[in-house]
Amino acid sequence: MRILAAGNKSVPTPSAQLPARRSAGFTLLELLIVVAIMAIATAGVGLALRDAPATSLEREAQRLAALLESARAQSRMSASPVRWRATATGFAFDGLNGTTPPLKWLDADVQAATAEAVVLGPEPIIGPQQIRLVSISQPSRSLTIATDGVRPFSVVAGTP
Repeated sequence: MRILAAGNKSVPTPSAQLPARRSAGFTLLELLIVVAIMAIATAGVGLALRDAPATSLEREAQRLAALLESARAQSRMSASPVRWRATATGFAFDGLNGTTPPLKWLDADVQAATAEAVVLGPEPIIGPQQIRLVSISQPSRSLTIATDGVRPFSVVAGTP
């Protein structure tokens, strides 16, 4: 400790007032607190990103609309009729030659409430058609996939 003389009084320098301290990094307690905060935040994000039944129903409806349009295009190219129908475990496309589209729902909570078959061609104009999908766990949630016969199949709000 250095002391400077200023007249009769001794004044300690600022370095003498501070205690000696090591600066080697973070302590174990600080690191544990940071890891705990990160774990809680990660769990919160994981719970927030869970798939709701409404989201899975929307995803299945978009997927089916794309499959119907693909089958419609293949029907026009091959000049043979293609029919879509609901089955107990999913759905089926009758009349597609050489290709095997998916035949099951990605989510087991989705089913088709439409009993009649949908004819997809081979004519360019097929007439208005629709398919209603419902959630098994929440029957009040439904979506309809429809076309006016000219435009592509698209997802519209469900009707009871």
